[in-house]
Amino acid sequence: MNRKSSKIVTIAGVLLLAFAWSATAMAQQENLPKAKEFRIERSMSKEAMACLQCHKTEHPGLFADWAASRHASANITCLDCHQAEAHDADVSLEHFKQYERGDNPWGKKEYKVPIAAAVTPKDCSRCHPDEAVQYSKSKHANTTEIIWKIDPWLNNGMNSSLERQAGCLYCHGTELKIKDGKLDPATWPNVGVGRINLDGSKGSCTSCHTRHRFSVMEARKPEACGQCHLGPDHPQIEIYTESKHGDIYAAFGDEYNWNASPGTWTPGVDFRGPTCASCHMSGAGTVMTSHDVTERLSWELQAPLTVRPQDFKPFPAQSNWEGERTKMQEICTQCHGKTWVEDHYTKMDGVVGEYNNVYFKPAKAKLDELYAKGLLDKTRFFDERLEVEFYELWHHEGRRARMGTAMMAPDYAWWHGFYECKKRFSNFMEEANHLIETGKKAYVAKDFPNATGSTQKPPEVFGQ
Repeated sequence: MNRKSSKIVTIAGVLLLAFAWSATAMAQQENLPKAKEFRIERSMSKEAMACLQCHKTEHPGLFADWAASRHASANITCLDCHQAEAHDADVSLEHFKQYERGDNPWGKKEYKVPIAAAVTPKDCSRCHPDEAVQYSKSKHANTTEIIWKIDPWLNNGMNSSLERQAGCLYCHGTELKIKDGKLDPATWPNVGVGRINLDGSKGSCTSCHTRHRFSVMEARKPEACGQCHLGPDHPQIEIYTESKHGDIYAAFGDEYNWNASPGTWTPGVDFRGPTCASCHMSGAGTVMTSHDVTERLSWELQAPLTVRPQDFKPFPAQSNWEGERTKMQEICTQCHGKTWVEDHYTKMDGVVGEYNNVYFKPAKAKLDELYAKGLLDKTRFFDERLEVEFYELWHHEGRRARMGTAMMAPDYAWWHGFYECKKRFSNFMEEANHLIETGKKAYVAKDFPNATGSTQKPPEVFGQ
């Protein structure tokens, strides 16, 4: 056999073997499950393209944020979040005018779709169902109900609607309404954590994951929480900054792996010192990640009288405080020893007991005595000095003492906390006892400014 013929026979033999192997392999794989393929369809509808192109021109900053987001990488466009059904209560009729423009090639009727300006947790739940359910159970989502149950500013109408819109409700949330085909400016813009949305959902995911980047990194940093948790009444960001945790973050935060995938952000691996999110929301050890910030709490430190979360009447927790404390302690032991953690909680429990029994309960009993004897007018709150003194005792100094202790910030626990509690308590008691001894009624401020706010509880929360 010549060389050429031998080569042909060899090739033919190889091909036969390949076919035989292929047939055998196919036969063996007939009963095996098909490997799952993860594919993202990179095309998008013409309507979605019109949204992006129009906003790219009209709002380049908005477009740039979206383009740098994980949403953009996953081909999640404007319509995936903003598109609504024509019959939805939150459809923007004003936006339909954008499809009648003559100065924009994307402003044509062929691209017309109903959209809602406010994206809600219900919208986000299409892709993030677990997070939406967790958030719906939290104090964040239900803070409108909570403040209407405990806050005299609202219940006595002691501030104006504009003061509420610009201040309180910007964090706590408005009740969104439509006026003249668009969101009512009396309720919008707003990204409050307890915002009542027109689709019935509560809250705004963009409180922490701001538009249109929706960054996990941003929400993990303490500054995200510090947008609302600051000031004389709940200075968590200032307390955190003073604490060792905050000091470590200031020194090493630029080395943290802020972009670790959700559920994988690990202490000692991705970060050294904790942030608000890593203690109250992120997972570690056997503790799962949660968007319910009510979890892991064993005291209601913001309440007038410190109680266990399940005993907080305005919004009782649905879990047992001991189980939640165990979760938080496991988070702590990722970096601290068991004795350190247990002794810290012993100190915090002691501080709670002293605040309750030495400061709050005697002051509350004295306030009730003044009302019972008609020496204070119970019609409204804040228009008599002792009402303000009592309010700030628990709402300002009392919170700072308790929260400063819980987050290991000694200056807030003492100088901004208990030291100020002593001054406030002593002044309150001196004047209260003087009124009781003399039988003289307290001065009522007749010219109390701007006490014009509505006292009607939102029917969206409390019913008609």
